[in-house]
Amino acid sequence: MILSAVFSKPSKTCPEIFGKPYIKIRIWKNPSPSAKKQNEFQPEFFTEKQAFQKSFTAEQAREFIEKHAGTAFKNCIVKTDTEEITTMANKKGEIKVFRKAAKNFSAEQKFSNNFNRIKNYILQEGIPVPFLVELGVMTKDGKVVAQKYDKFRQINRFLEFINDIIENIENLNGASYSQGNPLRIVDFGSGKSYLTFAVYYFLTELKKIPVCITGLDLKEDVIKNCDSLAKKLGCKNLEFKVGNIADYSSEKTPDIIITLHACDTATDFALDYAVKHNAKAILSVPCCQHEINSQLEKQKIKSESPFASIERFGILRERLAAIATDAIRAELLEQCGYTVQLLEFIDMSHTPKNILIRAVKKQSGNLKSQEAKIRMKSLFKELGCSQTLEKLLSKESEL
Repeated sequence: MILSAVFSKPSKTCPEIFGKPYIKIRIWKNPSPSAKKQNEFQPEFFTEKQAFQKSFTAEQAREFIEKHAGTAFKNCIVKTDTEEITTMANKKGEIKVFRKAAKNFSAEQKFSNNFNRIKNYILQEGIPVPFLVELGVMTKDGKVVAQKYDKFRQINRFLEFINDIIENIENLNGASYSQGNPLRIVDFGSGKSYLTFAVYYFLTELKKIPVCITGLDLKEDVIKNCDSLAKKLGCKNLEFKVGNIADYSSEKTPDIIITLHACDTATDFALDYAVKHNAKAILSVPCCQHEINSQLEKQKIKSESPFASIERFGILRERLAAIATDAIRAELLEQCGYTVQLLEFIDMSHTPKNILIRAVKKQSGNLKSQEAKIRMKSLFKELGCSQTLEKLLSKESEL
C-alpha cells in the first residue's frame, strides 16, 4: 500500500502538469480516519513561488506515480507499508529503481507519528468545537473534515504558542485578569479569523481567562461575516473592525498583538504598534518580504561580500531577503526589551511562509540590546539595505 511519494529534479523535457511548471511534488495518504475515497491521497504541487493542493483517489495516486517517476521527474521516492522505492533517471534518460525494506516499523506507523498526533492537540478531534463546526473545519459530531486537516493542525499549533507564554504574560500583568481587567488582544489582518476565534475559545472556555479581542482587516465583507459569526456564537468582547494596521488606534493598551501573513511592510507597522504600545507579547508570521529584495535587485552586493554568491541568483536572493528581513525584526525587538524566538509555525511542506516570530516582554532590563544593535548594523552594512521597522522605531527615538 502506497503511503507517500516525493518527486524532485524535473527533467528539462518535463511537460507542464495540470498547467504549471512544477519543481517538486509531494503525495501522502490522508491521515484522517474520516477521509472519503476521492480524498484518500493529498498531493501538493510546488512551483518556485507557490504551492497548490489537490485530491487523489488511491488509483489516481498510483497512476500518477507510474506515469511520472523517472520521466517527468528524475527522482522519485515512494514509501509503502513494506518498502521504500527510489526511482532515478540519469542524463541519458536511463531509469534505475532501488528498493529497500522499511526499517524498524512500517512506513504507515512513521507517517502516523508525523501527521496524526491527535492525542496531543489542544482542540481534539471527536469533541465538537462550535466555531470549528461553523467554519467548516469540523462536522457536528466533532470529526475533522478531510480537506481541513492542515487548518486543524495549524490552529492547534498556534494555540500551543499562546499556551507557552500565557503564564509569563499574567506575571507581567502583576494581577490576575478579570471581567473588569480582561486580557486585551488585537489581531491585525485577521482575515477569515480561524485563529482569532480559536484564541478566544481557548482562553475563555479552556483557560477561563476573561479577554477582549479585536480583529482588524481591510475587507469589509470578511469583517461582516466574522462579526455575524461572533454574535451567533455569543462571543462577548470579541469584535471585528475594518481598518488599516498603520492607522489603527485604541484607547486601551493591548497585551498581545497577533499578525499573521500581513503582506510585506504591513508586518512592520504591526510590530511598530506593538512596541510603541508596550505590548506584553507579539506573535507574528510575516509574509511576502519584498522590501529588501527589491533593494538588492537595484543595487548589487559588492563582490567581496559573503552574500555576493547568493545575490547572483534570483530565487536565493529572494530567500536571503526574507531571512534578513525577519532577522532584523528579531534584533529590533530584542533591542526594545523583548525575548525573541523564531519558530517553525507549520511544516515547510505545506507552505514556505512558516516562520513565526514570538516576542515576550522582559521583566528586567535588556542586557543584550547593544549586541543586537551591533549585529543588525553589520547586516545592514553587508547587504547595503534599509528596513521599514528600523525606520519606524528610529522616528520614535528621535522625538
